[in-house]
Amino acid sequence: MGSDVTAADMAACMSRGYEVQQLAARVDLCLGRVEKVLGGFREIQLLDWQSPAGRAYRNSVALQEVALGRARVRLEDALASVKRHAQAVGTSAGNPAGRY
Repeated sequence: MGSDVTAADMAACMSRGYEVQQLAARVDLCLGRVEKVLGGFREIQLLDWQSPAGRAYRNSVALQEVALGRARVRLEDALASVKRHAQAVGTSAGNPAGRY
């Protein structure tokens, strides 16, 4: 028994790898949504605001864009990590020492 990789072990590892790949796809989808919202923020800022309230709104949107931009960077980092993990899980499927 010891270090033998059984078919069940490989199937379980492949299943985990698939689940991690699905997670990566969901994170990537969220990243796309964030990009879309950021685009909307940029469009709002390009509008010509005449009133003080309009300028205040544009400034508020600018602050939100900065915060969401930071979140986008974190999502990009998370996506890279999840993709690396998916690859590691897939690689470990045939390696008895690297089973999850």
